[in-house]
Formats: sequence, C-alpha cells, structure tokens
Amino acid sequence: MAAQKGSAVLIKVAVSGTQTTIGGLRSSSLTLNDEMVDVTNKDSANVRTLLPNGGIQSLTISGSGVFTDATSETTLRSLFGASALAAMSFVIPDLGTYAGNFQITSLEYAGEFNGEATYSLTAESGGTITFTAA
Repeated sequence: MAAQKGSAVLIKVAVSGTQTTIGGLRSSSLTLNDEMVDVTNKDSANVRTLLPNGGIQSLTISGSGVFTDATSETTLRSLFGASALAAMSFVIPDLGTYAGNFQITSLEYAGEFNGEATYSLTAESGGTITFTAA
C-alpha cells in the first residue's frame, strides 16, 4: 500500500440520516482500545498472564480544526449531552471504515486574538463497531 494523504482521513457524523464529513477538521485520529484482564496468580511462574479476549473493546475518535459553522459542526453541538448516541464513522483511505454509535464526550472551542476560531472533539464508542475494508 502506498502512503496516504492525511487530509483523506475523515470523521463523519450522521446528519439527517446521511454520514457527512465533519467540516473544518485539520487532524483526525482513531484509537482502538482492548482492555486487558490480568489473571496472573501464584502458578504463573512470575510471568504476567492475560485472559485472551477477556476485556472490553472500544474506539476513541478525536479531531480538531477550524470552526466553519458547517451543518456537521452544528450536529456535533446538538449531540453533546444528548440522550442518544451518535452514528459516526472513521474513514482511512485504502484500509477501510470503522462505524458505530458514539457519545460526544468532549467538545472544545477556542480562538486567539489574531487567529481563527478552532474546535476539538472526542467521541467514545458504545455498542458494536463494524469495520468495512476499502
């Protein structure tokens, strides 16, 4: 696989039922988490023993960029503190797409006197995550 452009890594959120790229983002990241369950005991011969497939798997999506007041950004604001999870996806070119339901756990806005208005977001998965290869 050839190198990919970072601008092609996208975070999308459902806007009126359609997965829409979140506007203004400059950076996007996805963290796959697989919580370990340590079952080390006196019979483990001083070697840590992990329970295979015993922990909780989760995904964390984060991004930051220029605030453009796009519809997708408005949707993020409305989803913060909402009673339902948001349908979101994370697209990695030539690899595939992770999709599922997420809770917006952090939404930050900032601006310097001589700069642009910016924002950042963090979303945590809740429920099953699917992966569709490119």
